[in-house]
Amino acid sequence: MATSILILFLLGLTAAAVLAAASKVLHVKEDPRIAAVEACFPGANCGGCGYPGCSAAAGAIVKGEAAPEICVAGGSDIAKNVAAVMGLEASFKEPKVAHNICTGGSRANLLFDYEGIHDCRAEALLYGGEKSCGLGCIGMGSCVKVCGFDAIRLNDDNLPIVDMNSCRSCGKCVEVCPTGAIRVSGLTMDLLHLNTTDDCLAPCMQKCPAQVDVRTYIQQMKQGDMRGALLTMKERNPLPLAVGRLCPAPCETICRRNIADEGVAIHTLHRFVADWEMNSGTRIKLDCNPRSGHRVAIIGGGPAGLSCAYFLRRIGHEPVIFEKREKVGGMLTGVIPEYRLPDKVVNWEIQSILELGVEVRSGVEFGKDITIKDLEAEGFEAVFIATGAWKVPGLKAKNADAEGVVDSISFLSAINKSITNLKGKKVVVVGDTNTAMDIIRSAARLGAQTTALIPCIQRKMSANKNEVTRAAELGGKLMFLTEPVKVLTESGKVSGIEYRELQYDDPEKATGTPKPVAGSEASMEADLVVVATDRLVDTTPFTDESGKLLLDLDKKTGGIKADTTTLRTSLANVFVGGEARTGRNILIQAVADGRRAARSIHYLVTQNDIPEPVNPQTGVIPESILKHMEVVYTIPRIKVPEISVEDRRCTFKEEVKGSVTFEAARKESSRCLRCGLTCYDSYAGSEYAADADVREYSKPAKEQRA
Repeated sequence: MATSILILFLLGLTAAAVLAAASKVLHVKEDPRIAAVEACFPGANCGGCGYPGCSAAAGAIVKGEAAPEICVAGGSDIAKNVAAVMGLEASFKEPKVAHNICTGGSRANLLFDYEGIHDCRAEALLYGGEKSCGLGCIGMGSCVKVCGFDAIRLNDDNLPIVDMNSCRSCGKCVEVCPTGAIRVSGLTMDLLHLNTTDDCLAPCMQKCPAQVDVRTYIQQMKQGDMRGALLTMKERNPLPLAVGRLCPAPCETICRRNIADEGVAIHTLHRFVADWEMNSGTRIKLDCNPRSGHRVAIIGGGPAGLSCAYFLRRIGHEPVIFEKREKVGGMLTGVIPEYRLPDKVVNWEIQSILELGVEVRSGVEFGKDITIKDLEAEGFEAVFIATGAWKVPGLKAKNADAEGVVDSISFLSAINKSITNLKGKKVVVVGDTNTAMDIIRSAARLGAQTTALIPCIQRKMSANKNEVTRAAELGGKLMFLTEPVKVLTESGKVSGIEYRELQYDDPEKATGTPKPVAGSEASMEADLVVVATDRLVDTTPFTDESGKLLLDLDKKTGGIKADTTTLRTSLANVFVGGEARTGRNILIQAVADGRRAARSIHYLVTQNDIPEPVNPQTGVIPESILKHMEVVYTIPRIKVPEISVEDRRCTFKEEVKGSVTFEAARKESSRCLRCGLTCYDSYAGSEYAADADVREYSKPAKEQRA
């Protein structure tokens, strides 16, 4: 017995000696900074940094494989402490947060009843889950279970609600979500994200050129969160006041409400939210990332240029606008009449952008005072061209150079300056554009008798239907299917105009280009002929000393040619947007181009590569267009107050359309069906069911038969 114990003791002693010797020989000295760095961490061991725990992350930092700000569970203070241990300086790390894109919840259509394991991933294995929408949140709460920071809960509709203050953007919720309904993003991604077919997009959001999140801002406004509604709008549109007055609202034409009654007055609600900020007299603070040091030159301070500068500055870059005129704003300042867009509105909007830290150099003409080479030499890494379309083509008629023939931009710019009284004068406007209608309305206010020669039928006009109506209300004589032949003169001055009728080959279908009708010539008296047929891009600044073009042109639009996704031109560091790319277009398209260009420029200057969007939404998603809906209530569309026609004749300062009350706007917002890709609120507007003008919706007979 004693012998056995002695043998075991000696074996143990020998093994201990061997291990002691091995520890001396094989000892690896650990850098004490690893423990010091790990001590700075909150100890969450969430793995959000990409390493298996805080100790591994600390080791990676000490080895130089990771930056001091790698910890997602900590904030800037922890990053600074880690940097202090390492003798480094912590750089800015943009905060990110998880969010849910799904609005379906209990209202989503079900394909079957799932009775299996209570886990989103398990249900998704069965035909992608019970909900008909492949993007929809399954609602089992797997994201809630995996979150180590108690930042997610499910609401009554079993949709995840994220506590932004608790979320540490570790990404665990994203990993377990089988449909992609949960996503993590920061300011840069929120501002620059382009719609994809994997997003939960209502039809209105698909149709909007700027991709404004209509659904969200309307619901925020309805709940009284005006600040939130404005911030949502400004994630896509930095000019909500101007857009709320000038946009033709293509989003309303595709609104699902049209199936039951009339589309939601999105345009009116957009303006209401924007006006709220201006009327408050206080600008809502917008978050901007710290300056990155990347400088970008923007040629032209119109809507596209302002939009690009706005987005670049908010994500941290340093845009400089080079403007030919003394004031930025493009045609928003001094061309579009005040009864449509007051100066005080434009000035407020522009100042909101400049106060972010956008530099403006006015009185600088591109191609004359500065060139692309000059900008590159000054240290600008990219150039965005947004010079617009200011060139009005000449009148295609004899004596087009007579005194009294003026272009549309010159005429509108001179209103209430050199042109103050047209009483007794006869003004003939040539063109079917919105600008032509503005000229009629402005000339009528100054007392002129106005006539428009329009080369098409009304429904083929490029002018908005509303603008055409406004021109006619002020007495404008709209002569459809007519064109000028000759300007009549006396002593070199305009005295009248000869015109002729036009006709389509097939008048009923009105297809093709109308042709002159033989023997239909006639004439009328005129003191002034204003040409408003189109606006083109002046390419003169984009030529070298020999007259050779520096950039390729688009033969279809006459503008500068660019990739439709990135807006990159034939020069790698030069981008173009707005009417300089598309030719004459609507305001919201210029705003959209500015944001799209900002995205491309951001990736170019930070990564030297511009990634193509994955599954971009380039057209209306077919499955989102519904033919039938189960809507319970129909509510009359809001009526916006307007000043009388007689009052319009004597004022340029007062807007034709007035403002609406919050209660009226809230009732209109209740008409919004809060649409997702396929789902919607059947009971939208139920809180107003007792109102006398609200009734239950009854399907048309043909729909009932279907």
